[in-house]
Amino acid sequence: MRPPGRRRALIPTLVILGVLVLTFALFVGYYTDWLWFRSVGFDGVFTKQLWVRGLMFVLFFSVAAGVVGLNGYLAYRFRPIFRAISLEQQSLDRYRLALEPFRRIVLIAFSALVGFFFGAAALAEWRTVLAWWYRTPFGTVDPQFHKDISFYVFSLPWWRFLLDSAMVLVVVSAVVAAAVHYLYGGIRPQTQGERTTPSARVQLSLLIGIFVLLKAASYWLNRYELLQHSNDLFTGAGYTDINAVLPAKNILTVVALISATLFFINIFRGTWRLAVLSFGLMVLSALAIGGIYPAVVQQIQVKPSQNDKESPYIQRNIDSTKQAYGLDNVITDEYPAQLNPKPSAVVKDRSTIKNVRLMDPSRISPTFDQLQQIRAYYSFPDPLDVDRYNIDGKQENVVVAPREINLDGVPEGQRNWINDHLTYTHGFGVVAAYGNQVTPDGEPVWAEQNIPPKGVLDIKEPRIYFGEDSPEYSIVGAPADATPRELDYPDSTGENGQQTYTYEGNGGVPIGSFFNRIAYAWKFQETNILLSDSINAESQILYNRDPRDRVEEVAPWLTTDADPYPSVVDGQVVWIVDAYTTLDNYPYSQRESFGDVTTDSLTLQAGTTPDQRQAQINYIRNSVKATVNAYTGAVTLYAWDETDPVLQTWEKVFPGTVQPKTEISPDLLAHLRYPEDGFKVQREIYARYHVEDPGVWYGAQDNWQVPTDPTAETLTAVPQPPYYLTLRMPGTDTSEFSLTSTYAPVKRETLASFVAVNSDATSAGYGQMRVLQLPRDSAVPGPSLMQNNFEADTNVAENLSLLRRGGSTVELGNLLTLPVAGGLMYVEPVYVRASSGSSYPLLQKVLVSFGSQIAFEDTYEQALAVFFGEATGNHGNNGNGSNGQNGSNDAQQRLTQALDDASAAYEDGQAALAEGDFAAYGEAQAALSEALGRAERAAAELGLQVPTEPAPTETPSPSPSPSSSTSDGTTP
Repeated sequence: MRPPGRRRALIPTLVILGVLVLTFALFVGYYTDWLWFRSVGFDGVFTKQLWVRGLMFVLFFSVAAGVVGLNGYLAYRFRPIFRAISLEQQSLDRYRLALEPFRRIVLIAFSALVGFFFGAAALAEWRTVLAWWYRTPFGTVDPQFHKDISFYVFSLPWWRFLLDSAMVLVVVSAVVAAAVHYLYGGIRPQTQGERTTPSARVQLSLLIGIFVLLKAASYWLNRYELLQHSNDLFTGAGYTDINAVLPAKNILTVVALISATLFFINIFRGTWRLAVLSFGLMVLSALAIGGIYPAVVQQIQVKPSQNDKESPYIQRNIDSTKQAYGLDNVITDEYPAQLNPKPSAVVKDRSTIKNVRLMDPSRISPTFDQLQQIRAYYSFPDPLDVDRYNIDGKQENVVVAPREINLDGVPEGQRNWINDHLTYTHGFGVVAAYGNQVTPDGEPVWAEQNIPPKGVLDIKEPRIYFGEDSPEYSIVGAPADATPRELDYPDSTGENGQQTYTYEGNGGVPIGSFFNRIAYAWKFQETNILLSDSINAESQILYNRDPRDRVEEVAPWLTTDADPYPSVVDGQVVWIVDAYTTLDNYPYSQRESFGDVTTDSLTLQAGTTPDQRQAQINYIRNSVKATVNAYTGAVTLYAWDETDPVLQTWEKVFPGTVQPKTEISPDLLAHLRYPEDGFKVQREIYARYHVEDPGVWYGAQDNWQVPTDPTAETLTAVPQPPYYLTLRMPGTDTSEFSLTSTYAPVKRETLASFVAVNSDATSAGYGQMRVLQLPRDSAVPGPSLMQNNFEADTNVAENLSLLRRGGSTVELGNLLTLPVAGGLMYVEPVYVRASSGSSYPLLQKVLVSFGSQIAFEDTYEQALAVFFGEATGNHGNNGNGSNGQNGSNDAQQRLTQALDDASAAYEDGQAALAEGDFAAYGEAQAALSEALGRAERAAAELGLQVPTEPAPTETPSPSPSPSSSTSDGTTP
């Protein structure tokens, strides 16, 4: 048998070892985090967090442990020397005797445990205390108490946390004191005579009095919190809250103050009766005044005429919601949506018509894979991204994708630690396809392709070390004279059919030292990091490589957009990440789930939703544009909305971490765009909050909804995503890169309105949201109805059946809606792919609809020709225009060129008119007339009639047309 001494020593040894292991694990976690933050140049963010959290833990631990321990000590210190003789006290003697040898240890341990819980709770509130300490005024006051919004956003959460913590601490202290007093005879409920000793009465009266005093403060804070809570109708205080709950809170505050005073007086009196009665009165008042009375007011006064009673408070909610979501400057235009295009309007909107994006980012990822993957260990994201580049002096919309490393594509027999973490370390290049061009075979037309990159994007450093699909970690770097071991890219001219490379950046954490190797071997639970001979003095470890993760780590106060996108900026591949400041406590602003309102068919297809899917928000600003260099991993934050008080607060918290807007280079600025998630939030809110009248808002008779995506391959209906398009909105003179969407009336599939926000960051109108509102009795079909019309068309159905024969699958691309020529045009690319094998979608047909006409042609140009004039050739019946080729390709090209020239002449004339150059204007009008003449002749060869009605002249103006109005009904 094992000697008793060893058995007794085993347990302490195991405990000591456990503590050492836990301490080492905590140290490694903090140490490696510090190394990572230092590698990206944001170590100040980490150290400030660490110091603040540490200070909060120590402070709350010390106060909580000290208060609980002091109350336990005082209760014991002032225990009665002589205890009454009773059965109760005799039964307690054995507990007192058993506890006495461990009394001090138990009290210290329990106090430390309470302190630990309070300290741990305080750790999570580091953002709350920093935001309160560095708070920035909003310059806007609430409509009820007329306090600056910063009080509700920054100060109220901190005071609430302090108050709740203090109340819990007092309750725990009172329980500890009462337990000690009972154990040692200070409280004796079953003994004749006084039930409490004077010392017990004094201590408990003081603690209960402090608790009730804190409760009075809580009632007072509750008054302000009424403006943030949600009721059945909206977020914010309603009629019952203001006229019943608010007075009740004032009364309860006074009652609690009186009760607290009586408990304090009880310190000097010998009876509990008055204090206990006051506490009971406070509880009854809370039930009657704080609960029953508001319920009665709601039932008797509000419900019978709720629309009138709540009207002023609904107006508050409408105004605050629009302010909080940045929807207080939306321009709304009435748009009657003509059924037949006017020739002059077609010329004006030619730039919109010809720039329609036919390459659907959600469909052609397999096409990118098959044509540009090169090797199985590369991959492209799904869906792809949309960007724009200035190519040959013209802005072109392109579909882009980085060629990232994909370890799942490495042959199974070659998957090992060396290959996974030291050989396959990075992707290579960016592939880009023109959004509105297609080859005769239906393949994309490449703007950038192949390895090494070839194209027009001028990529100087194509390697992708940091991306959305990068390995968990890679170890890179070696002395200059060492043989490169990283796979760079396949090359038939290189040794073993590939080129190798050694990382020359500084985006990783140095791992050459023995201690750092131990730390990272522990962090990643991988002994090879410690034992491998391939790691040298120059080695770096790259991790936290996803662009969103990097931004969220260095700026934990930001919410990132779910769709970072790659761009080539100054020859470097960078990830652009839109980041938001969000709140959930803006008074009177409607609260929504961030994850719910940003979910659509694309987020479901990609299999990802925002990490903050459960977060509730009622304020959002795209306050920061962030970039992550795909080669170096460098993270740069730029202040975008510099007027945002939340951003200003966090800039004071972490000075120097966010660069001013003026530091954004012109090349980067050209690629910035309006963010998708922010727009999704705004469009969901605006669907209800476009209504200005509280009565109409209450009745919900004019509510809108985002249409479901009719092309989504999901079992449940999901919202249609917004689309980036280049278009000219009615009332403006130029085409802009815009983010667009549509609305339908609630529970209907007709179209209610079209919305677009200027997404060109180089434009003075960036961020301006414009809504084209159709007549309320309009029967213009929405996306779902239009998809039904497409597939119900006899000619379209027959052609789709033919395309589906022979083992082929038809995939419908994004259904785009565009306001052109005074009406609405729908465009839908149709892709075909083989049902088996390594197939990929090819664009084979294009569906176009304008008014009551439907065209289903081999090319977009052929489909457009249907709407340029009245069809006189073999166009079939029912206005479907599905007649195949009309005339020669040469005539079609001349028609397209003539219309392009007419559009250019029109724009030149408008520019000349704006400058007062009437000679140039006359020349432009002559060129316009000549171009329309050529269009008429080419159209005649194609069997079309194009009336040569001249385009009307308009004096360009930066203001909307007189018929326009802002969302509040005023003329801008």
